[in-house]
Amino acid sequence: MKIVGSVKEDLSFEKRVSITPEVAKKFTTLGFSINLEKKYGEHLGIKDEDYKKNGANINITKEEVFEKSDIILKVNGPSNDETDLIKTKSILVAQFDPNLYQEAISKIIKKNIKVFSLNLLPRITRAQSMDVLSSQANLAGYKAVIESFSKFEKAIPMMMTAAGTVPAAKVLVVGAGVAGLQAIATAKRMGAIVFATDVRAASKEQVESLGGKFLSVEGAENMETEGGYAKETSEDFKKKQESLLNETLKKIDIVICTALIPGKKAPLIIKESMIQNMQPGALIYDLAASQGGNAAFTKIDEIVDKNGIKIMGERNILNKLPVSASNLYAKNLFNFVLNLYDKKNNKININLEDEIINKTLVK
Repeated sequence: MKIVGSVKEDLSFEKRVSITPEVAKKFTTLGFSINLEKKYGEHLGIKDEDYKKNGANINITKEEVFEKSDIILKVNGPSNDETDLIKTKSILVAQFDPNLYQEAISKIIKKNIKVFSLNLLPRITRAQSMDVLSSQANLAGYKAVIESFSKFEKAIPMMMTAAGTVPAAKVLVVGAGVAGLQAIATAKRMGAIVFATDVRAASKEQVESLGGKFLSVEGAENMETEGGYAKETSEDFKKKQESLLNETLKKIDIVICTALIPGKKAPLIIKESMIQNMQPGALIYDLAASQGGNAAFTKIDEIVDKNGIKIMGERNILNKLPVSASNLYAKNLFNFVLNLYDKKNNKININLEDEIINKTLVK
């Protein structure tokens, strides 16, 4: 079982690819065969010839790829059509929330197909090279700042001129996980004054190390899971956080929302009453838009104007950085497959005693 395949995603929603020419070469160097659908990376400027030079086989149809491949690599979960095409006793590896693909997954598991979701990867040191949530969130946090700054109608850094001084923009980052920390670093590099808030106490030191000012909720407990993610807060915490944000937002120019709870609807943090108190011309970029949004009025792929305050969010911000995102994602996938590969016996070994394999296997 050493034939790896990948097909094009639905380009109306997803521009990333799971195998780049560089990663194709890594697989073939290990003795794997690579099957790709025709024009697999053409939308990213990657020609079929680039893949062939690195040892990949180009198939004419999606059906051929599924028929010939033992391991299928994807970005998103399988579509209903793909569940019928994936070969019995093969392996599927992708990044997706299993709750959103329950029907399709149940169907393919019955075909004795092993399904792995990298969204379930444990937060352990050995898994860092496979951590798609971190690699992709890093880019999302960076791009959210760039997008919001491009829509903001004032200068970002402080500028002193003979005609007067332009004050630096004030940015608030809600959620200081991987995306939030990258947003802080990017906004700071561009000259903004940056504030941040998070339910995890450990975030304070990280925020301050990047030059941000951490907004602490009085008497807050550490709301962090064993895996390092944020967990749902108590009603008392929510009230204190709401009061703190209400006052802070009156002087903020740009808000970057990044707060997510894995597998659940995004928490509503920026309420309607808070937005009403913001200054005209302010802007909110909601990275949690696809999971319901952290801000009131967020609509996917729309810019909503509420009394001069712009609220924006996209279904998939990584479609604006598909080349960089694909390069990192493909390496994450390669490292995951490498962990499944038993070099000594030259075969794939699904060792359920391995925490990485056990935790990512969708049962």
